[in-house]
Amino acid sequence: MHEGYSHELASFGFWPGGGEEGAFYAYAYPEPPGYAERTAMFYDRSLQECVLPYERVADAADPDAMLTDFLRTTYEAAADLAAWNRSALEA
Repeated sequence: MHEGYSHELASFGFWPGGGEEGAFYAYAYPEPPGYAERTAMFYDRSLQECVLPYERVADAADPDAMLTDFLRTTYEAAADLAAWNRSALEA
């Protein structure tokens, strides 16, 4: 963990404890100013991260698109607000 948090990062994953059937999560570390506001549709202030319940994805007309939108939205917010060199990071 020490090495993982020695630089800025965007983290994504699945948490079995979030929601009735688990939830996808995303966060930026350190959280750049404005991240909560830019990701407001997903941001949980008590957890200080973005959460998308599995049920919402499973019930969506296009689950792949919903999850992709969540991942893209939260990553782009972190990268843009923290002024990351996206051309160097993204292949």
